[in-house]
Formats: sequence, structure tokens, C-alpha cells
Amino acid sequence: MHSFKKNWIWTLILIITVISCVAVLILHVKNWVTNDANSLGLRSGFYTIEIPLNELDSVMFVERIPPMQRLHGFSALDKEKGVFREFKDSLTDKKVHVFVDNINQNKVKLVYNDSTYVYFNLKDSVETVQLFQKLNSRTGALSEPN
Repeated sequence: MHSFKKNWIWTLILIITVISCVAVLILHVKNWVTNDANSLGLRSGFYTIEIPLNELDSVMFVERIPPMQRLHGFSALDKEKGVFREFKDSLTDKKVHVFVDNINQNKVKLVYNDSTYVYFNLKDSVETVQLFQKLNSRTGALSEPN
């Protein structure tokens, strides 16, 4: 009976750890998009960014994201999420946010504040195209892929 009293603490810690890991995994499973009249919010687990639409410079479709150095984030199966730095700008501290749910589909490239990039797509390509068209109509930017 004495050993049972000692082990319940470790059992409780193990259960809390497993529940925490499952919760974090669920938060990273997909991109959560909030799109209102003034801003676009992208969230995926710990990674979040709020983009004011009046600061949006261009919106375009790209087939591939450029090679970048991962500062922190992860790649799992066909997901790519996190904060990156482009190789050509390795001397500066410009960060590129990537919220890609399906690496095989086209991605939306947002440029705001003159030189800050965000790449994203959603699991459903139709939703990605609809969001792209909504953003493109608000900014009047070019929609030709690079």
C-alpha cells in the first residue's frame, strides 16, 4: 500500500503531460484564420500574426516557398509552420512567417510593411483560393504567380 501512495504523483504527472501534448498537437493541426474588415489573423498553435489590411502591399499565389533557414518551427508530413529567415537576407533580422497546411498546394504570399513576408495556405485549396480572392479584391494587388 505504501508504494501506491508514492506512484500516484508520477501517474498524475504523466497524465497531465499526455493531455498537454495532445492539446498542443490539436492547436497545430490546422491554421486558424480570422478575417475581419481591418485585419487578417493567422494562428497555428504558438505561432500567430495579425496583419492590418491597410498595410498590405501585395497578395500573390506562388507554387513554392523559397529556401529559408528555420529559426524555430516544425515540418511534419505536408505541414510547414514557424518563423524563418531568407538566405539572401541572413545579415538582417527580417523574419518570414510560414503557415502552410499542405506543402504540395499553391501558397498565398503576403507582403506588408514594404518587406515583411507571410506564406500560408489552408488544408482545403478552395478555401485558400476564396481567401486569396477576398484579400486580392481588398488590396487591388497583382495576382500573377512568381
